[in-house]
Amino acid sequence: MHRRTKHIDVRYHYLRDLSNQGVVKLIFCGTQEQLADIMTKPMKLDQFENLRRLLGVQPLED
Repeated sequence: MHRRTKHIDVRYHYLRDLSNQGVVKLIFCGTQEQLADIMTKPMKLDQFENLRRLLGVQPLED
C-alpha cells in the first residue's frame, strides 16, 4: 500500500513544511462556510442564500 499512499505523505509533509515556515496559514473552514459547495452540491435555500451573500452576489430586483 505504500506506493498507493506515497503521494499523500508527500503532500502532507509539503503543506506541513510551508505552514511551519509561515508561508501559508491553514485555518479550519466549517461546512456552512464552504463557498465551493454553492457550485457543486444541492442545498436548502437558506444555506444557498447565505453562501451567495458570502460571495458578494446580490439577487436581481424585479
